[in-house]
Amino acid sequence: MRFLQVTELDGRYVAVLAETERPVPREAEVLVRVAASGVNRADLMQIAGRYPPPPGEPDIIGLELSGTTEGTGEAVCALVAGGGHAEYVAAPAGQVFPAPAGLDLVAAAGIPEAFLTAFLNLVVEGGLTRGATLLVHAGASGVGLAAIQLGKLIGARVAATTRTSEKLPALEAAGADLAIDAGRHDFVEQIEGRWGRDAVDVVLDPIGAPSLSGDVRVLATGGRVVVIATMAGARAEVDLALLMRKRARLVGTMLRARSRAEKAPIVARFTREILPHFTSGALRVPVDAVLPAHRAAEAFQRMRENRNTGKLLIAWPRD
Repeated sequence: MRFLQVTELDGRYVAVLAETERPVPREAEVLVRVAASGVNRADLMQIAGRYPPPPGEPDIIGLELSGTTEGTGEAVCALVAGGGHAEYVAAPAGQVFPAPAGLDLVAAAGIPEAFLTAFLNLVVEGGLTRGATLLVHAGASGVGLAAIQLGKLIGARVAATTRTSEKLPALEAAGADLAIDAGRHDFVEQIEGRWGRDAVDVVLDPIGAPSLSGDVRVLATGGRVVVIATMAGARAEVDLALLMRKRARLVGTMLRARSRAEKAPIVARFTREILPHFTSGALRVPVDAVLPAHRAAEAFQRMRENRNTGKLLIAWPRD
């Protein structure tokens, strides 16, 4: 089978379709013929040598995919800890779920990593409930746009930030009540100006160090900051006295590093509670671009340069 082998040369990505043996499913795995795979920043980190797969998982990059199961032809999506950017993937059975009826199978590849990350960190870790207020940083990313939609589906009031003014309409289209250009405005001032002080119950933060102190400032009593990445820095100063006064919680979390036993119940709950909303139209997959596998380098470069709004997908040939 073919798989993507991606390297970096002088600041540009080079992607080659290399050949390897088709994976043989182990116990509790399902062989999936891939229709499309989703590009994520974790891929860029792995290419750079900073984010290896967990022990026992494939070295091939790629964390999410859609396709059909070998033997039955069932249309599915899968969350994997490696191996996604290939023609075939042996996916853990507990991390495979049906592709939503009525949704294009290629577009469905944009569901697993983005929407499961948002669900895990808003609902399971963040305890977001109806009537709460949510702040989503990097709101125009795949995870960000998924989080905005999930927040509105739950019944929360949502603020979202982006550092690119051209991406503000995408935040509003996803349902954000307050879309903030963080490149021009202080997000704390924007939120306080609209909703007052101490207004936010849950913050979803993939930015890290530069935003953390502001996150704590906007929190309501008992609020939660859920840190899912450190795109702009991993070391930050925090006003611990303010954190204590607000009885706030600072939560660090990663999805990829969780064991298969941990992921399976998360995927099962997501399948029950969230997946039907794609068929109803309440949720949509925000796709920035779909590129064929032989042009995959363009997708990785587009993500690196922060030019995408929503998901970048690699389409695999079906002949």
